[in-house]
Amino acid sequence: MKLISLVCYCDGHCPHNVRNDTCQTRPGGLCFAAVEAVFDRETKTWEQERSYGCLPPDEAGFMQCKGYLVPHLTGKSIQCCSDTDLCNRDLEPQLNEHSTTTPAMTTVPDTTQMIALYITLLGILIVLLLSVVFLLRRRFACCRRQKNPTSSKMTCSSSLPTLLDQSSGSGSGLPRLIQRTIAKQIQMVASVGKGRYGEVWLAHWRGEKVAVKIFFTTEEDSWFRETVIYQTVLMRHENILGFIAADIKGTGSWTQMLLITDYHELGSLHDYLKIAALDANSLFLMAYSITSGIAHLHMEIFGTRGKPAISHRDIKSKNILMKHNGECVIADFGLAVRYIAERNEVDIAPNTRVGTRRYMAPEVLDESLDITNFEAFKMADMYSLGLVFWEMCRRCVTGDKVLTVDDYALPYYNCVPNDPSFDDMHAVVCMKQMRPHIPPRWETNEVLATLTKVMQECWHQNPAVRLTALRVKKTLSKLHSDSPVKLL
Repeated sequence: MKLISLVCYCDGHCPHNVRNDTCQTRPGGLCFAAVEAVFDRETKTWEQERSYGCLPPDEAGFMQCKGYLVPHLTGKSIQCCSDTDLCNRDLEPQLNEHSTTTPAMTTVPDTTQMIALYITLLGILIVLLLSVVFLLRRRFACCRRQKNPTSSKMTCSSSLPTLLDQSSGSGSGLPRLIQRTIAKQIQMVASVGKGRYGEVWLAHWRGEKVAVKIFFTTEEDSWFRETVIYQTVLMRHENILGFIAADIKGTGSWTQMLLITDYHELGSLHDYLKIAALDANSLFLMAYSITSGIAHLHMEIFGTRGKPAISHRDIKSKNILMKHNGECVIADFGLAVRYIAERNEVDIAPNTRVGTRRYMAPEVLDESLDITNFEAFKMADMYSLGLVFWEMCRRCVTGDKVLTVDDYALPYYNCVPNDPSFDDMHAVVCMKQMRPHIPPRWETNEVLATLTKVMQECWHQNPAVRLTALRVKKTLSKLHSDSPVKLL
């Protein structure tokens, strides 16, 4: 979508070089109208001062125009618009009634007033101390009693697995109140990664390690989308990143959008493949677990508590995490879409983000993908999965006497720059119809040979020819059952 510049009405908030009561925003900026309460010390009354002007693109997000989502008291209110030029001329933001409360006049209290004030403060302090003592005693008593360990309420010794097991049973996560409680009790430990969406931290909750994804304020849509997807009924699966809680924390000056999940210290598949060589068993287990996670996403489960079909739309090795048991989990659902069967429509995220260009399917690059057809999104996922399989196969060791393994590389590493543009990928994938090179050594290993055939069918130019996730899963299951050597 092309960003445009607006002409805004300007009064009281104009740059020094502005004339004719107007100003012009940079592309993506907004027009605003603001009102602020100012106390006149001569008349002892509050007056409202209004101002109008242009808001830069970097200030037109959650912290300014949507700041009202975080409850707080303020003496200023702002409204934004981007409908037409001069659209802010008719905006009339309103102040919170607490903002115009007239402050008490400054007087010098006499001795009696001072004594009364001290007594009042002392009484308040005593009440607060007694309240703290009462709460601490109640907390310790709670930890000793544990009368009903199977209760769905969060007790002092509740662990995350226990809480998740005691949830509603719908597989849609913990109750909202418990999520907010957990978010408030999180203790940040160290930053473990950064991305275009924000930052990931290792944190502790009651001694357990968790991952906290902190979104930039400009990525509000991604945070909301991931939260909605994770809280989908029957979403939980052993090969999908475990969701714990989501919350917005903030005051009038800062805001944090948090997503709390299981922590996997081995990191992403991308980082793991850089340092680890795989044998056939490890390669099979990783490929099968990834396919199982995607198959669960793509599957629609019918029933009263059914699950809609979901497409990830950003499958890549950096969005897949490694577990200690050798399996993988699918993560990052900021771009995911759902298929609403009742209305026969695709629930597309209102998100300005796009997928990773290196992993985009041909129909995405040439903009021929039918966004009203949910099957098209699933087939685009399968193209990306084929590229991930290729990354994994390069790191699998072959040979008996002389062991051979390729260095880690990203798909199309020898065809496009490190940060390829749409045009770079379109030329290679769509125009030249190139695909990553398949080394001859892969034919010498049964697992590698099977995955080679699978990935070639997954990244076929024609989406209708590609394998489904369920078909890939069945193919790998058959390989396991037919293999003379036990793979797992």
